[in-house]
Amino acid sequence: MPSYDYRCEDCQRKVVLTFRTYAEYDTAPKVCPRCNGARLTRLISRVAIAKSEASRFSSEDDSVLDDLADADPATLGRYMRRMGQEMGEDMGQEFNEVVERLEHGEDPESIEASLEIPEESVASNPLGLDD
Repeated sequence: MPSYDYRCEDCQRKVVLTFRTYAEYDTAPKVCPRCNGARLTRLISRVAIAKSEASRFSSEDDSVLDDLADADPATLGRYMRRMGQEMGEDMGQEFNEVVERLEHGEDPESIEASLEIPEESVASNPLGLDD
């Protein structure tokens, strides 16, 4: 049911009018429920904004990752593939290999254990951040 905010020019109050259908909104007279005034000005209401997946990836809200905490490897792999595609750049061969192995159901811990990471790079850059 569509609802619209109005300001009554007669009593200066904000009122909400609700209609059963959009067709009713088009044809029904707009009358203030408080003073029965007919001089109503429609106000712009708050709106909800749907976020794309790309904007969810770039948001500071990590709650989207909570769904992955107990996800099976294939689901995690599909999510990582979508995330890589949303980034719009080549994530590298190692990333693609990990994603493929996850999509085939391989355990993330066994994948991590099989990756060769030089000990000196971990010691000098424990978070794996580029300079």
